[in-house]
Amino acid sequence: MCIGVWFLLITTMFSSCGHAALTTSSPLSVGQTLSSPGGSYELGFFSPNNSGDQYVGIWFQKVTPRVIVWVANREKPVSSPSANLTISSNGSLILLDGKQEPVWSSGGDVTSNKCRAELLDTGNLVLVDNVTGKYLWQSFEHLGDTMLPLTSLMYDIPNNKKRILTSWKSETDPSPGEFVAEITPQVPSQGLILKGSSTYWRSGPWAGTRFTGIPEMDESYVNPLGMVQDVVNGTGVFAFCVLRNFNLSYIKLTPEGSLRIQRNNETNWIKHFEGPVSACDLYGRCGPFGLCVRSGTPLCQCLKGFKPKSDEEWRSGNWSRGCVRRTDLSCQGDSSAETQGKDRDAFYRVSNIKPPDSYELASFSNEEQCHQGCLRNCSCTAFSYISGIGCLVWNRELLDMVKFTSGGETLSLRLARSELTGSKRIKMITVSILSLSVFLILVIAACGCWRYRVKKIGASIISKENLEGAWKSDLQSQDVSGLSFFEIHTLQTATNNFRELNKLGQGGFGTVYKGKLVDGKEIAVKRLSSNSVQGTEEFMNEIKLISKLQHRNLLRLLGCCIDGEEKLLVFEYMVNKSLDTFLFDLKKKLEIDWPKRFNIIQGIARGLLYLHRDSFLRVVHRDLKVSNILLDEKMNPKISDFGLARMFQGNQHQDNTGSVVGTLGYMAPEYAWTGTFSEKSDIYSFGVLILEIITGKEISSFSYGKDSKNLLSYTWESWSETGGANLLDQDLGDFDSVNSVEAGRCVHIGLLCVQHQAIDRPNIKQVMSMLTSTTDLPKPTQPMFVMDTSDEDSSLSQRSSDRFSVDENKSSKGA
Repeated sequence: MCIGVWFLLITTMFSSCGHAALTTSSPLSVGQTLSSPGGSYELGFFSPNNSGDQYVGIWFQKVTPRVIVWVANREKPVSSPSANLTISSNGSLILLDGKQEPVWSSGGDVTSNKCRAELLDTGNLVLVDNVTGKYLWQSFEHLGDTMLPLTSLMYDIPNNKKRILTSWKSETDPSPGEFVAEITPQVPSQGLILKGSSTYWRSGPWAGTRFTGIPEMDESYVNPLGMVQDVVNGTGVFAFCVLRNFNLSYIKLTPEGSLRIQRNNETNWIKHFEGPVSACDLYGRCGPFGLCVRSGTPLCQCLKGFKPKSDEEWRSGNWSRGCVRRTDLSCQGDSSAETQGKDRDAFYRVSNIKPPDSYELASFSNEEQCHQGCLRNCSCTAFSYISGIGCLVWNRELLDMVKFTSGGETLSLRLARSELTGSKRIKMITVSILSLSVFLILVIAACGCWRYRVKKIGASIISKENLEGAWKSDLQSQDVSGLSFFEIHTLQTATNNFRELNKLGQGGFGTVYKGKLVDGKEIAVKRLSSNSVQGTEEFMNEIKLISKLQHRNLLRLLGCCIDGEEKLLVFEYMVNKSLDTFLFDLKKKLEIDWPKRFNIIQGIARGLLYLHRDSFLRVVHRDLKVSNILLDEKMNPKISDFGLARMFQGNQHQDNTGSVVGTLGYMAPEYAWTGTFSEKSDIYSFGVLILEIITGKEISSFSYGKDSKNLLSYTWESWSETGGANLLDQDLGDFDSVNSVEAGRCVHIGLLCVQHQAIDRPNIKQVMSMLTSTTDLPKPTQPMFVMDTSDEDSSLSQRSSDRFSVDENKSSKGA
């Protein structure tokens, strides 16, 4: 025993340096560690509470005390100092005990004998094929009790798969505990913590950017979470992204059943969120139709119109059986709203509520339709119209309701009309008093505004001149060489005062007009609307970026104009407008045969290569789409619209934003879910562009077959069966063998670009090489998730577009 302990100490002293990679010939032994390249994470053996039992785990490298974020052999520790983690002959990660017997294995269908294991700076332990560079296995897909940024929970109904968190048995025992965290497949999804097989806590349904049952997730809350559901294909993903300004963060399911989000400020850990936090958060605490009041005494109350099912149990503090109605509803059996007359049921609004469980999403498009739909359905117990979701209805007992002091949603509860008549007179008196008060306030406010306006008129002229001067000075200080400053009257004359006939197109940021200067030069003028999403920051961003980026495949900015509220950009005029005006028009598409389309694909790639690699700035476009590709007189493509572009500094490879903007269908999964973007986000958009150019089909409207396959899933299926040559736009007629082979290769490249994991996508330099050579291409993986944007019944996918896209309309056609 003493010899073993000394051996372990000596091994630790002389072998603790980090490895670059783990291979068959270089296993990881007790006392050794494998570090991520940036030194954020470390893989090695650890013994909780110095128990002697050894586990293979991952932890934050520079944080004390140690925080374990992943464990391999949770159920079977090793005790021998000669245990090691290595790679088996068939290419699996395998943990061997002192007798070289397998204790744990990554398993799977891995059959490669040429692979290595690496620990990435994200904390992801990956098994990499040395030949193809593909991930054969990764720890991010096999979670324990912890989520790191870029990990996700998921469900996949067709394949009977789901990814969950499982708590430790105790703080010193990593074996699986009794608590599990998962997301539900109901629409919209919600998060659950299960204790055994029973629900312990739930988050409430997801409303686009927040969970409705967590009032802390208000407008001021920095939410690191994202949820996307593909209703048609039966999949859903709940992702955790990086907390801005905090390098280290994680979500942990504790042995006590609490879900915590922690962030590190370089000195200590700060709790960003924890749930459950009160007795009311425990599932169904007050039983059916019972309301748990966080700040109230007693804890449980019956909803209006209800009474305890058992007065004796209720008084003794046993609320599990809940409440029952005092007065039966008039809407019973087969009756309807039309036959109930004046005694028909009514709805009572309860505010600041956690929406009950067992909800259903209805297709009503506004609150009034939601109200009438529930009223007509006798089985409808309650409804709630929630921003970010729409109409939720309940057709059974209302369970797990919490009354918050602030936040939450408004629930409309069905009651017999007699339950509400007593409060009608009080309500009328209250409304009258409020109306009178509002009238008096408005009169006083009007007088004040009149006096204020008289003073402001004189000051506004001065502030306008100061503002314009400041903008112009700022731009000149940025060394925007070659940029002209136009007067507003010059552009008004050039565009016939922004006449409708001069309009080239309209996008989310404003309208583009064709103009002609006095010297006869044609221009395109982008006039930002006063309520444009593109504000001052984006406007300045576009000016500074484009003025410094000069490439034959990027649109050239000639100048700008700032006049009061008017913000205008002046571009070179593209006679053939945008690519979508050709690609999706039944007649004009015939003007761009395959050689021209291939040239357009290569031109866009050259423009991206310049942005990502060859310019002195490293730029991620973030809104690459077919309507932002303009065509000159020779049909050469030019990338336009840099309002959302971001510059990367030094060795920076990715960034994160809390405001996801762009266009649905073109956004990479990691950007749509977590706000994380990089060069690989543009590569995903470019992959979608390639497939649109080849097929002549629009990503946002394409739907094929009875299963309503969207463009990416249809392309994958066709490529798997035929190699992709048959995907070339059939409206172009017969194709020669060269065109078919070239188009099939481009389909292959497009699928490589839209792979689910950013790491699996090629960079633009590799894409350019693929397009200009005939070398063998790696095999793409099937797109793991494709959001359906064509099926109106896929309600959450449709509703998500409001959050994900600020520019669903066609972008500017002439600039």
